[in-house]
Amino acid sequence: MQYDDRTTLPEPDTLSARHSERVADFVRARIAAAGGSISFAEFMHLVLYSAGLGYYAAGSRKFGEQGDFVTAPEVSPVFGRVLARQCAEVLAACGGGSILEYGAGSGKLAADVLKALTRLDVVPDRYDILEVSADLRERQEQFLRAEVPDLVSRVAWLEQPPVSHSGVIIANEVLDALPVERFTREVQGIAQLRVEAGDTGLQISTAPAPEKLAQAVAAIEDELGRQLPEGFVSDVSLGLPGFIADIAKGLEQGVAFLFDYGVTRAEYYARERSDGWLRCHFRHHVHSDPLILMGIQDLTAWVDFTAVAHAAIDNGLDVAGYTAQAQFLMGGGLDAEMQDFASMPLDSQLALSGQVKTLTLPGEMGEYFKCMALRRGGVATPSAFALADRTHTL
Repeated sequence: MQYDDRTTLPEPDTLSARHSERVADFVRARIAAAGGSISFAEFMHLVLYSAGLGYYAAGSRKFGEQGDFVTAPEVSPVFGRVLARQCAEVLAACGGGSILEYGAGSGKLAADVLKALTRLDVVPDRYDILEVSADLRERQEQFLRAEVPDLVSRVAWLEQPPVSHSGVIIANEVLDALPVERFTREVQGIAQLRVEAGDTGLQISTAPAPEKLAQAVAAIEDELGRQLPEGFVSDVSLGLPGFIADIAKGLEQGVAFLFDYGVTRAEYYARERSDGWLRCHFRHHVHSDPLILMGIQDLTAWVDFTAVAHAAIDNGLDVAGYTAQAQFLMGGGLDAEMQDFASMPLDSQLALSGQVKTLTLPGEMGEYFKCMALRRGGVATPSAFALADRTHTL
């Protein structure tokens, strides 16, 4: 993955630049009200989720060629079709049930999954979408009414996770958007990275880590069997256990499929990863300065999948599988989705070939993105993990 220096980033259009200034003013006011600085996690929450201002709460286009990044469903419907095959297995094992998708983005994945399940004759009782952005909810509904008019009556938008759910849960690129604490190890202990207002703009400062953060880093070091080196900077998602607990609380029977770019804990806190995993996305440019373009760029952090596994087990779920996206797709039915390839027109062959390469090649999405399946009840391990399950590496 290539990263851009901030000097090479495209200039925002006038409306976007004005919106970013409003977000910056809002953040500066919150910093002043807090006494001069806020934690990085609070800053990340403000610029992503503040009502009417945050990146996911305002009206800018986020997905696809006209947005800031491309997700797997935007690359090709093949992703959703393979996932649908896995959903069909789980729904059959549950004797029916529903699908719940966290953060449905443009609605493309929901449409692809519903279309594929219709062809497989395994249409879910409901397709629920839990979406925090009112703007995205509206766009999703418009898209689904156009793409799957006969099935949109089965789709419902939820304000909070359901109390009881049986079937499938999908979270594609959701965990990476959870606000993270940033920290560094200093001679005297763990310091929390904070955001403060400087003479020329916002800047990073440090302060002794609050107890919850210090304990989380101590637990990481204990599991690693070593202390992180002095000057090491990284991230930890203190909200991740609560997110997994919410999934576990409502899942009576079925499987949750979690897709995101991420690695195991040993890889996450490896010595050579001394600057953490936080990344910024703006107009398909990836860079590492979160203090610019506030409210109009996406902030994400790669996922510590070992932490996901710990949280799942703590909440009574089984880790049914963990693998790279390429292996998930190849093990989950990619070959079946490609069986008509030879009879396609040449231009369609070239387009599909390019899409599959993007989804599966190690230098593209194939290795960076992982899938973890969390399970409750007597449901067999989804077949997509038979090819190369990496659960033992967690």
